[in-house]
Amino acid sequence: MISFLVSFFFFLFGGFMFFISLLFMLNKYVYMLEWNIVSFNSVDIYMLFMFDWMSLLFSSFVLFISSMVLIYTFDYMKEDWSFNRFIMLIMLFVFSMLLMIMSPNLISILLGWDGLGLISYCLVVYYQNIKSYNAAMLTVLMNRFGDTGLMMSLSIMYCMGSWNLMLYDLVDILVIILFCLAAFTKSAQIPFSSWLPAAMAAPTPISSLVHSSTLVTAGVYLVIRFNSLLMSSGLNEWILILSVLTMFMAGVSANWEYDLKKIIALSTLSQLGLMMAILSLGGVYVAFFHLLTHAMFKALLFMCAGVIIHSMKNFQDIRFMGSMVYLMPYTLSCLNVANLSLMGMPFLAGFYSKDLILEQLMFMGESLIIMMLFLISIGLTVSYTLRMFFYSLFMEMKMSSCFLLSDNNIYMNLSMIFMLIMSVISGKLLYSLMFFNIKFIVLPLVLKLMVLFFSFLGIIIGLFVFYLNFIYNKNLLVVKNFFNKMWFLFDLFYNVLGVFFMLSGKIYILNEKLWNEYSYDIILLKVKYFMKNIDYFYINSFKLIMFIYFYIFFMILMFYI
Repeated sequence: MISFLVSFFFFLFGGFMFFISLLFMLNKYVYMLEWNIVSFNSVDIYMLFMFDWMSLLFSSFVLFISSMVLIYTFDYMKEDWSFNRFIMLIMLFVFSMLLMIMSPNLISILLGWDGLGLISYCLVVYYQNIKSYNAAMLTVLMNRFGDTGLMMSLSIMYCMGSWNLMLYDLVDILVIILFCLAAFTKSAQIPFSSWLPAAMAAPTPISSLVHSSTLVTAGVYLVIRFNSLLMSSGLNEWILILSVLTMFMAGVSANWEYDLKKIIALSTLSQLGLMMAILSLGGVYVAFFHLLTHAMFKALLFMCAGVIIHSMKNFQDIRFMGSMVYLMPYTLSCLNVANLSLMGMPFLAGFYSKDLILEQLMFMGESLIIMMLFLISIGLTVSYTLRMFFYSLFMEMKMSSCFLLSDNNIYMNLSMIFMLIMSVISGKLLYSLMFFNIKFIVLPLVLKLMVLFFSFLGIIIGLFVFYLNFIYNKNLLVVKNFFNKMWFLFDLFYNVLGVFFMLSGKIYILNEKLWNEYSYDIILLKVKYFMKNIDYFYINSFKLIMFIYFYIFFMILMFYI
């Protein structure tokens, strides 16, 4: 019952905030609310909240998606023993996101930011098994690495006199670097991308909320808010290179993946790279527009994936999901509409934002390598989306007698129909509201048709990858391993850093315990054990060196071509 009350409140309050944001947008209102918490002699501790059309509009989308996820949860998690705890965690998660959205002050941003990191750990580890624990530790430690950027920027801003970053036209370059570090870890840009697919160990309603409008979009929203400081710092070229590489890497990896939730997670990573790339070129409103439209169809994608996985008793391999349209027509229809919106099919939500981003990129005249990687990434999006089409609609169903596949989930269907409507109409609605005085973008016919050409090229790439999957070759296995592990990012954070953690443990034992408690013979045994595992250290160090050389080569290529 509590989930219905909370979801109803979120839905009403989200609708109210949407109409208030329209009022603020038309009249260009900005309200600042300052709350003085403590005033002691010359020390003032206060919270500052900023209400403008951007924060109110994004908050309304967060509340709407959260309300739909809560209704969806009532069916999906109804047999869970800790259902009320799950609902409370979702409410805290949404509250932390809203706190971060409304805050121009570094202290209150950090409160919401840390709240997102802590509660995401609790949600990823929710099922309490070894896989969830490993994924949660990777998620929270990598996000914590970015949190240190915000914490260090606090001390620098303290010397400048105020923590209200929006009141400054120019700040120290170190503050911008630390902010970019925080945004890159939270939005999983290279080289911090490996935690995003690992976070799929969380329940599917959490994946739907996290990958659409809350955790992963926090870094993008932070860059949107402080984009003027970023453009004045000269770091935008580096951000452009890393974000385009993230797009390309996520698109390639998704074409070799068979886990349904991880494919959708990698598509989120690709879209986050797209948003970061256009932000580095100064397209603030276009990136915000794509952030909102992407939230709608990505939440629907995860909801549909959750229904399929729930019906197949937590089985997620797409190779066993053929011909499901005959058994689950409603769910598969919603899934494919969301997929078409992700591809950028005309007149769906994703088309308006993605097409605008690509036209603005071509109009700016970036380098050839950047342009080609952008367009190839769009083709790869079409490729892995059609791969999901093929496996879910046309392949032969395996082990169907073991599963009870049906669409008879009332609350899941109710939430999905709302998200389906928004996945269709939100693009045109927001386009009319945000860009009613947009300037014309005039491009040659060749550039206009380039997107269509690379979309068809994506179909050819998908067929080629599908053919390669049936060929067994030792050399091809190395290529598959390279693409499936996100260009060895998993090896970088699991194995190479794991070696350093292992070495630190050995040093601790040698210095603290063995020096006082054990004999010289045991020290020799420990040294022999380390020498025995030295090959493991060398192999993973070689992977790290190749990883660094690979990215340096790409950066040099993009700067000079």
